[in-house]
Amino acid sequence: MKSFILLAILLLCISISPTCSTTADPHLPRPLILQFPSTDAEKEDLHMWCQSWRFAGEANNLAPWKTVPEDCADYVKDYVTGKGYRFDLEIVATVTLAYARSFELADDGMDAWVFDIDETLLSNLPYYSDHGFGLEIFNQQEFDRWVDKASAPAIESSLKLYEEILGLGFKIFLLTGRSESKRIVTVENLKRAGFEAWEKLILREKHDHGKTATKYKSERRTEIASNGYRIIGNSGDQWSDLLGYSLSNRSFKLPNPMYFIP
Repeated sequence: MKSFILLAILLLCISISPTCSTTADPHLPRPLILQFPSTDAEKEDLHMWCQSWRFAGEANNLAPWKTVPEDCADYVKDYVTGKGYRFDLEIVATVTLAYARSFELADDGMDAWVFDIDETLLSNLPYYSDHGFGLEIFNQQEFDRWVDKASAPAIESSLKLYEEILGLGFKIFLLTGRSESKRIVTVENLKRAGFEAWEKLILREKHDHGKTATKYKSERRTEIASNGYRIIGNSGDQWSDLLGYSLSNRSFKLPNPMYFIP
């Protein structure tokens, strides 16, 4: 009961003041607001409690949250390295492709699909396996060193989806929170993982640093639309990939219980 009372107090604090214990990384904003309390659940109920926590996170009911609850570290590890995560990714890809196939494209080549990159096309599980699968506070410098390796593998279901959507005739825009300084290694990694023929790769420029992902990506989608493209679909692992303005006709969220980006 104490845990839920603490959670209620934290949520009330945030609702009154959005800056309640907030910090922001200047390069890639990460969640540093709400520390989810430990659970009083009995050991045999812990798996179900963590499963409910993950569901609440995917439904955006926890936003903003800071790190994976310590009690759920093993649960998240087992999920993202096991069949459950793979099956969830495959279901998202299946329903996404069904929608894309049902859409009748115009003849002008201006129907577009927007993809996020990290945890949408490329998997950073090798990096997060060394950082508690979301149990640690995000460290930009360490993540940049990982990005520089250009070795993130493709999410297999996303690679197949990408190729199918490209084959249908959509123009693909890659919209990532990575910094412009990472363009060369990002292109290298994408091609190494099997991704080709995108229309444009959009990364954060200097004037984008400090903006939330929701604001930054909204502005970039507006630029895409202002150039005459119709954004038919949008795929991302974060709600901030999908919310805001210049929305797509339909958006598809991939699972990610390891981190939250506002």
